[in-house]
Amino acid sequence: MNRDYKNINQRQREFYNTKKKNVATRIWSYFRNGALNRIKKRIGVEHDIYELHKAWFGDLSNKKVLDLGCFEGNSLSFYLAQNSKEYLGIDLSPKGINNLSQRILKIPGARAEVIDFLSEDFKEKDFDLIYAYGVLHHFKDVDELISKLNEKLCNGGEIVSHDPLQTSLPIKLIRSIYRPFQSDKDWEWPFSKKTYYKFEEAFEIRGRRAVLGKAKWSVFANLLPVSEEKKINKAKLWHREDWEMSAHSDKHMFTCMHLSLHMVKKPVK
Repeated sequence: MNRDYKNINQRQREFYNTKKKNVATRIWSYFRNGALNRIKKRIGVEHDIYELHKAWFGDLSNKKVLDLGCFEGNSLSFYLAQNSKEYLGIDLSPKGINNLSQRILKIPGARAEVIDFLSEDFKEKDFDLIYAYGVLHHFKDVDELISKLNEKLCNGGEIVSHDPLQTSLPIKLIRSIYRPFQSDKDWEWPFSKKTYYKFEEAFEIRGRRAVLGKAKWSVFANLLPVSEEKKINKAKLWHREDWEMSAHSDKHMFTCMHLSLHMVKKPVK
């Protein structure tokens, strides 16, 4: 592991432990985690993603699961820990892993460790499922990441992921403006079209759904002088179009802000 990579890991660890953000990052976080998250909850985006991921997990009773970059875990982390044969959550943050360890302490076969996924110190492999919620876009070298994912998966192993896209022109423009000032720019690499197609080439894509394509404009629709019911109904309609069309249309998928993927390791030739 080179010195630059170690330095980035250290800064990333400190960033997520303290959550210290500069002005530019706070503004973007307010838009992304404030206004957009409120809309996601109101129109059912979060519920749909949660249920979709659970469906993609399938029967976990005989699966060895890796929760990659889990910090202190989310609701599906606990679902995985409680239902899988063996669960391992890993993250760079001692604070996050300590909290997760306490919360899964009494779950048989469940544990959490502070370790770098790309490090040679992380020797465990043969995972049936790797869950990566908001994680894969933190790796700048996509080829190295794909190689490591394949190395850690068993034959026929699966990946369920969820990451931001930067393929929508207005979002790409906004990101390009604030990125030079972004606190976490060295480990934030939202998926480009090139990134997506690398994953498509490396794995079998069993399923995909993208969100906040048309529905992202609901933020501005809220300013219109129409009833709250009409605003919500319109936003729900846009979300349903994003959800259904992104499953088969690359063009529509790339207008969205976030992408869930269900990927399967290809047989070794």
